[in-house]
This record gives sequence, structure tokens and C-alpha cells, in this order.
Amino acid sequence: MKPKIILAAMILSGSTQLMAAPAPVSEAASSQSSIEKRLASLENMMQQRNFLQVELQQQLNLLQDEVSQIRGVTEEQSYKLEKVLQRQRELYQEIENRVSQAYTQPAAPVAEQAQPNDAQTYSSDLSENEAYERAVALIMKDKRYDQAIPEFQTFLTTYPNSVYASNAHYWLGQLLTIKNDGVKAVEHFKVVVNEYPNSNKRPDAMLKLGTLLQDQGSAAQAQKILSDLINQYPSTTAAKLATDRLGN
Repeated sequence: MKPKIILAAMILSGSTQLMAAPAPVSEAASSQSSIEKRLASLENMMQQRNFLQVELQQQLNLLQDEVSQIRGVTEEQSYKLEKVLQRQRELYQEIENRVSQAYTQPAAPVAEQAQPNDAQTYSSDLSENEAYERAVALIMKDKRYDQAIPEFQTFLTTYPNSVYASNAHYWLGQLLTIKNDGVKAVEHFKVVVNEYPNSNKRPDAMLKLGTLLQDQGSAAQAQKILSDLINQYPSTTAAKLATDRLGN
């Protein structure tokens, strides 16, 4: 009997072991499934991150394109503005040169000079621009420099608040300077300097004013005006000329 009992015990023991063996396989499968889920989650996160990076790069490229376009427009506008300012400077320089030449040349015979009755009379209904252009035309086209003085005076009386008022005062000062009427010229240049701080003719007016005051013996006032010119408009041609004048 004992051998049979021992054999039965062994069979039962083996059966128990066979039934318990599948447990580790199930745990391994569960662990593998968890790892796969984590990997899938990580892959999903990486895909989202890559997508965001691509989207951000696209937005960055669009912003760079817009900045480039804005920079191009700005450079184009700056170029056009510089051309306009250059043309304006050339125009003023040409006016000054013509006026200077007219008064440095010998006087023409009376028969060849323009008679006072030849000066045009401007009606009060002319627009501000037309009135100013006609006054300037007396210098540029007609070369009637003497007639230009009363025309600018009439312009200032008719349009005292004109945007061209500072220019008109400047040209009156310039014309009167050439006619050796320095006292009246100083009055007009002072108007430009004191009443029109934003005028593009202010640096030149300061130089002319300082020069006239110096010639008239007002050295202290002249030095102050020229020093202010150098400090306020250091990069202008007028400031360089003022520096040379003070140095001398």
C-alpha cells in the first residue's frame, strides 16, 4: 500500500504544480501591456510636441516674412523722403545762388530793367499754395528780385498763419541781406528762429542771423546764436559753417 500512496501523492503534487505554472505568464503579459501603453503615450506626446514645433516654426517664418516686408516698405519710404528733401535742398540752394548772382552782377541799363508797373498784382482769392509759388517764381523764373520782396510781404499779410510763413520770412531776410538792409533782414531771421522752432529753414536762419549780428558789432548775441545752432543742429551744414565762423 505504501508505494501506491507515495505514487498518488506524487501525482497530486505534480498536478498542483501544473496548475500553478500559468500564473507568471499572466503577470508578464499584464506588465508588457502596461509598458506598451506607456510607450504609446510617449509616442503620442512626441507627435504632439513635433506638431507644435512645426506650427511654431511656420508662425515664426510668417512673422519673419512680415518683418521683411515692413522693412522693405520702410526703406522704400525713407528713400523717397530723402529724395524729396534732397530736391528741396537743391531748390533752395538754386534760389540763393540766383539771388546772389543777380545782386553781384553790374546793374543793367534802366531800359532793360523791369518797370514797377510790370509787377503782377495778385488777387485775394488765390490759394495759399498758388500765392507762395507765384512769389517764389519771381525769383526762380522771372528773376524779378526786387519785386519778390513786396510779393512775399503781401503773402505774409494775406496768409499770416501759412505753412510757408517761415520760408517767406527767410527769403525776405535773404533778399534784404543782399540789398544791404541788414537791420530789416535781422527782423525776419529772428521771426524764423524765435517763432518757428520746427521750420526746416531755422538752422540756416540762425546762421544768417548770427552772421549779421556779428557784422553789426553784436558779438555776444552772435556767439550765442551760433553756439545754439551748433548744439541744436550739430549734423547740418549750417552748424559746420557756424563752427568755422566761431573759430575765426
